[in-house]
Amino acid sequence: MLTVYGEGRGFRVVWLLEELGLAYRLRPVDLPAVENDRDFLAINPAGFIPALEDGKTIMVESIAILEYLLARYGSGSLAVAADDPAFASYLQFLHLGEAGLAGPMNAVLVGRELAPERERDARVTRWARETFESRLGLVIRRLADCPYLAGDRFTAADISVSYALLLGLRTGNYVPGPTERDYLVRTTARPAYARAMESCQATKVWAARSPGLG
Repeated sequence: MLTVYGEGRGFRVVWLLEELGLAYRLRPVDLPAVENDRDFLAINPAGFIPALEDGKTIMVESIAILEYLLARYGSGSLAVAADDPAFASYLQFLHLGEAGLAGPMNAVLVGRELAPERERDARVTRWARETFESRLGLVIRRLADCPYLAGDRFTAADISVSYALLLGLRTGNYVPGPTERDYLVRTTARPAYARAMESCQATKVWAARSPGLG
């Protein structure tokens, strides 16, 4: 059976697994005490989440995990083929969800909520927020032309970007505009999303509902 270590970014992996109808085990990881979690460190000595264990295969980068699962177990419905005109958009937003949105938003979260008071308006925190907003502009422009990031159908790129937007929303560091709000209503209405939320409900970040989406 597939094992997912950690929630947080691992939510994207759980959501995809639910979409694909694959059996998995979710193994929580207490990051503040990760140095004491020898079983997890044996899987990922770097100590970050998520990690995926599939037999003897170990993956530790969330977007790479999505691509691995789609290539090995996906039916093609949540990915876009290389000869499809939407392939470039799909691939761009699949990676932008982490590199351009979730990564900077995590830096904002740390800078605003975990840093000492005197450091909370540090240049790096403001840079991370500006980076998030500039990349968000690409998402908004794309959604002005189509309901999903790869066009007319939901794909793993939407899992990637929705996670990042919901992270900002739930931590109070981002307020969706009308375009993003309508988009999140569409993506979070999926049954697989609800099942993933239920699976991860013990975590603090992923609350039982999507706040403020109607």
